[in-house]
Amino acid sequence: MDFKLEHTWDGFPVEHEPVLVRLNPGEGGVIVEVSAPFFNDPPAPLGEPGKPFNGLWDYEVSRGEIKWEGRAYLPWSYFPPNVTKFNSFAIHGSKDKRSFEALYPIPQHELQQGQTPDFHRLEYFKPFTFNTLLGEEWRQPESDLWLIEKPDAQEYKQ
Repeated sequence: MDFKLEHTWDGFPVEHEPVLVRLNPGEGGVIVEVSAPFFNDPPAPLGEPGKPFNGLWDYEVSRGEIKWEGRAYLPWSYFPPNVTKFNSFAIHGSKDKRSFEALYPIPQHELQQGQTPDFHRLEYFKPFTFNTLLGEEWRQPESDLWLIEKPDAQEYKQ
């Protein structure tokens, strides 16, 4: 499944080649691939390659490539039960050139004066099911990460 992020968080068209997000089935999870333009803003931080770096999400990192590409494996245990909505976001640039992009932006007629990007607004996510990717018969495995132990029954976190 391919998704193109063609709008800013508030519904304006992006002024560059859109970020592409691809979902593919993987063994025991989902493979997420991202292909995006490289903006080099802000420049890469100093840090040891291959080691954890707190705040890395504030930077765009490349070794001189024209595009930024990434691939991640997300096991089913990371997903809450019964995933029914989806959205995708991209952030790049710094200071007054900072850009917040969304696959499904907030409609412009619903924006409030002074509103800022908020990627936790689930009401703007769109319907989604992994069955589109994996077939109608597929059922999402349960995850111990999302279970809450109760004396009488097991329930999932909301």
